[in-house]
Amino acid sequence: MSNETFVFTQVRDDGVATISINRPESKNALNMATREQLAEHFRAATGDARVRAIVLTGGDTCFVAGADIREFVAASPIEMYLRHTENLWDAVARCPKPIVAAVNGFALGGGCELAMHCDIIVAGETARCGQLEVKLGLMPGAGGTQRLVRAVGKFQAMRIALTGCMVRAPEALAIGMISEVVSDDRTLTRAHELAAEIAALPALAVAQIKEVMLLGAELPLDGALALERKAFQLLFDSKDQREGAVAFLEKRKPNFTGQ
Repeated sequence: MSNETFVFTQVRDDGVATISINRPESKNALNMATREQLAEHFRAATGDARVRAIVLTGGDTCFVAGADIREFVAASPIEMYLRHTENLWDAVARCPKPIVAAVNGFALGGGCELAMHCDIIVAGETARCGQLEVKLGLMPGAGGTQRLVRAVGKFQAMRIALTGCMVRAPEALAIGMISEVVSDDRTLTRAHELAAEIAALPALAVAQIKEVMLLGAELPLDGALALERKAFQLLFDSKDQREGAVAFLEKRKPNFTGQ
């Protein structure tokens, strides 16, 4: 296992943590070391009270071009099973704080799946997304078949996964695969703007919105609506709810404390 560092975190004063993948010689391909470091950084951000929102980036030229094929080209099924990479992905999927992906260049295979683990995806205008696994005789294995169909629907998801095509950013926006398209040089800036905007809002309300949206999507409508009601009612015990209401009536900017 490599001792190199491929993932870095910087926490800004506005409560935004930027988690950066830096493995440019491999277009940020996800080897095991990178996956493990990503999980460590997301767990740390989850437990850091300073962090209220997260930006995930691969840099100016490439988000993540996929998994590192060299690490599984000769692997057996048991070897793949024993890696238990699902535990590493869970550190991202179960992070309760909002995650904004800043996607430039390629977000392919595992990189596309990583972006779909996030809550908002900002892409540069020349970015390309896709699930190319079928061209390797494989299929998406980190949520690509399930998160993609939930994001864009059966017919677009089938087209993308079955052909292994690359989807350009404007089309990805049109079909609901990403949130926004900006010029390539604005991708990270725009992701930070969104994250900072969220970080400045009441943390308890933000956390409940994310949790209820993700959990509710897996429930029948009646159950999801009940979950929503309970979370809505719970927030009436928060100081930020009272501050927000009073500030609105007094026509002033609210002072949210996260309580």
